[in-house]
Amino acid sequence: MEYQYIIGGILAFILGFVLWHRSTGMKKTKESRENVRDEVVKSSEQVLCQSENATNTDIIIVGAGVAGSALAYTLGKDGRRVHVIERDLTLPDRIVGELLQPGGYLKLIELGLEDCVEEIDAQQVFGYALYKNGKSTKLSYPLQNFDQDVAGRSFHNGRFIQRMREKAASLPNVRLEEGTVTSLLEVEGIVKGVQYKTKIGQELTTYAPLTIVCDGCFSNLRRSLCNPKVDIPSCFVALILENCELPYPNHGHVILADPSPILFYRISSSEIRCLVDIPGQKLPSISNGEMANYLKTVVAPQTPQELRDAFDFAINKGNIRTMPNRSMPAAPYPTPGALLLGDAFNMRHPLTGGGMTVALSDIVVLRNLLRPFHDLSNVYSLCKYLESFYTLRKPVASTINTLAGALYKVFSASTDPARNEMREACFDYLTLGGVFSNGPIALLSGLNPRPLKLVLHFFAVAIYGISRLIVPFPSIPRMWIGARMWIGARMISVALRIIFPIIKAEGVRQMFFPTMLTHYRCQVV
Repeated sequence: MEYQYIIGGILAFILGFVLWHRSTGMKKTKESRENVRDEVVKSSEQVLCQSENATNTDIIIVGAGVAGSALAYTLGKDGRRVHVIERDLTLPDRIVGELLQPGGYLKLIELGLEDCVEEIDAQQVFGYALYKNGKSTKLSYPLQNFDQDVAGRSFHNGRFIQRMREKAASLPNVRLEEGTVTSLLEVEGIVKGVQYKTKIGQELTTYAPLTIVCDGCFSNLRRSLCNPKVDIPSCFVALILENCELPYPNHGHVILADPSPILFYRISSSEIRCLVDIPGQKLPSISNGEMANYLKTVVAPQTPQELRDAFDFAINKGNIRTMPNRSMPAAPYPTPGALLLGDAFNMRHPLTGGGMTVALSDIVVLRNLLRPFHDLSNVYSLCKYLESFYTLRKPVASTINTLAGALYKVFSASTDPARNEMREACFDYLTLGGVFSNGPIALLSGLNPRPLKLVLHFFAVAIYGISRLIVPFPSIPRMWIGARMWIGARMISVALRIIFPIIKAEGVRQMFFPTMLTHYRCQVV
């Protein structure tokens, strides 16, 4: 009898265990199915989100500085659906990007953005005044064949950028968002979009057939899209001079000082920007007063007398700012789905104020290339097609880049007698007037960016310098002739060593023979 109870208890236990296990398994299966369903729904939502982003956005622009804002407006005006992501949409406060050359202003007109220099107290600029050892000369832009409104413009960089942002945001198909792009989304070598963090810290992903990166000189995205070889030859020390007048109104002032140039130009009706170039990356300390002492003892005596009191007052007032001057030749990796633009792509020494002109010219080239390309979804064809952009931009970009690098080296003082003779020859060459000044100023201003003319004028300066050394020939003592001929030969060597490395970095074939290299690599769809 007890045996039957034991057997019954065992069977009851087994039956209960089976029923419990089955109910638990069903519960887990239900939960698993619900989890799978949730994952499917979540995945579907992500696909839908990706699809929606791809449908609603044609182009993502990273950065809303000069290049990003102008590009957003230009592409938006052409009917593209543009999503712009900018780290900080408040008013920028920079010490460069304050001078737009006449060639850049013409590009601004071409893009329909000329009204962005209005209502920001921008000043017209008609040329330069050049100073050396107490001598000065005025070099005017060759504007005779242009409308009266065409000239350079100088302004507060932040005000100019805000006007362009407002203009871009006014278009219904341009979305301007504050956020920090953390990475490009790359799948099998194709950039599909970007991942970014919003102002409130939310991490989001957005997709588009084309992503254009123009997030400035500090770009953290450029490494996957180009070979960045950034050089920092010098630093700018910036001051604001108030309530004073420039010796030559409506002209930028360049002082060929020792050790390197000093710039003055008006950025508002009451303010003059001063930029003091200091070679290298090591600067006198601002905090312990070394910088103020350097400016007062080394720089102030070399400034024009009319500006000296205001210069000293600005030093005493403080608010001395510094910025490294970067140069970086364009060395892109053609990448399906992505393109670089602006200072993230190409930089030059800011001595000549050509950065914005290059950026705006690049935007005109890119806009014209994209206009017939209605469908951007064929990323491989688009990438091949846009390779021509890198060649078509070269005549303007390489001329301004080469001139900026070469002039900085020529205008800087040196212990080399041949370099100093080249500097003196350059100043005297420009004072000759006529074609000798109009040609170089037309190159510098972006009004006539011809690489071959740049090289011709550069070596004309060297030849002119040699002629100054040996003429008048009969009156030179014979013992001096050999020494002067040697300096003259070294001037040619100096000219070659200055300009050829810059041209090599820019690309000889692209710079001088762009039409031979330019061809469209795909059928327009």
